[in-house]
Amino acid sequence: MKVIVLGAGVIGVTSAYQLAKAGHDVTVVDRQEGPALETSFANAGEVSFGYCSPWAAPGIPSKALKWLLMQHTPLILRPKLDRAMLTWMLQMLRNCTAERYAINKSRMLRLADYSRTSLADVRAETGIGYDERMQGTLQLFRTQQQLDASAKDVKALAADGVPYDVLDRDGCIRAEPALQHVREKIVGGLLTPKDETGDCFKFTNELAARAAELGVRFAYGTNIKGLSEEGGRVSGVATDRGWLSADAVVVALGSHSSLFLKPLGIKLPVYPVKGYSLTIPITDPSRAPESTVMDETYKIAITRLGDRIRVGGMAEISGYTNDLCSARRRTLEHSVSDLFPGCDLPKASFWSGLRPMTPDGTPVIGPTKVAGLFLNTGHGTLGWTMSCGSARLISDLVSGRKPEIDAADLAIARYG
Repeated sequence: MKVIVLGAGVIGVTSAYQLAKAGHDVTVVDRQEGPALETSFANAGEVSFGYCSPWAAPGIPSKALKWLLMQHTPLILRPKLDRAMLTWMLQMLRNCTAERYAINKSRMLRLADYSRTSLADVRAETGIGYDERMQGTLQLFRTQQQLDASAKDVKALAADGVPYDVLDRDGCIRAEPALQHVREKIVGGLLTPKDETGDCFKFTNELAARAAELGVRFAYGTNIKGLSEEGGRVSGVATDRGWLSADAVVVALGSHSSLFLKPLGIKLPVYPVKGYSLTIPITDPSRAPESTVMDETYKIAITRLGDRIRVGGMAEISGYTNDLCSARRRTLEHSVSDLFPGCDLPKASFWSGLRPMTPDGTPVIGPTKVAGLFLNTGHGTLGWTMSCGSARLISDLVSGRKPEIDAADLAIARYG
């Protein structure tokens, strides 16, 4: 089939690669001049198959009120007269129950575990390198209350067979030796040893080159104007460079997917939640992380990428704005310098991106009411983590094959 993939981030490129492997004629369309130049460009670097939870969780509404009053808050809310923002926030609040949290986390872990094996297969097939490490994620607790609250995550990990270790202070230092310099600031941690790290931008560019070798065409610098359908079936894509016919279209436009689908009457509950990152040269490796440390207090991930540290986090609900706020930079600098002072902060590069979040935390993967139109979007903070598994799923669904894992509850139909 002739398949068009809309979006050349990590989700779009992995989808194109798997579709090409399945024998399809694939074209990727993106407004940028190359792959992974938006949300996939400088994300936190985590490939978190175990540290994988919905933001909508019991207790989050009360925590959110406390966070909004913190100096270095992990949550920033800039209210707007935006119906989509209000609707999305209300839907998220409805998912903050124990029952829905358990359902949503189970879905996410299922997809993440599938993605773990899928990423390993891609590495074996292609041999690509992307500053990858396989040394786990350490969720770091500064207070006993945080350590006690991790019990619900431990329960979910155990139920889904995901390996984990609950660590005391000394255990955290064994996992991340640089923490010995700040041992008095931590009480314990939760280690998910199967987690990985890597540069998403490098990975996506390397895989795009391999996809091109398989025959995938990349239409960069091309603005997408809309979709066309005939008799309830998608027939192609209109761009500022002309018309592209298709038998199937995969929408992988991240936060912009919902705006793109609106003219077709498809209500996709994906809204942008802005995140920030710093990329910092390492000056003292003995005071830098070995893998990823998740600072639970500030909800910030500190990740080793070769000779750099990537510091990423925060959730800013402010619509489709991509400005760089100095207060957010100070929060990132505070977290990393407090735990790992072995980096050159003055030389850090500062970045922000719009994460495509669903109210239940689970991405939307599968068909729509328009025949031939498929979605692979809404991965939130876990696009890099879930990319390879999501790509395999969408390739199977487009090809009419039965996926290797249950995908029915990942489609947009779950929202009614």
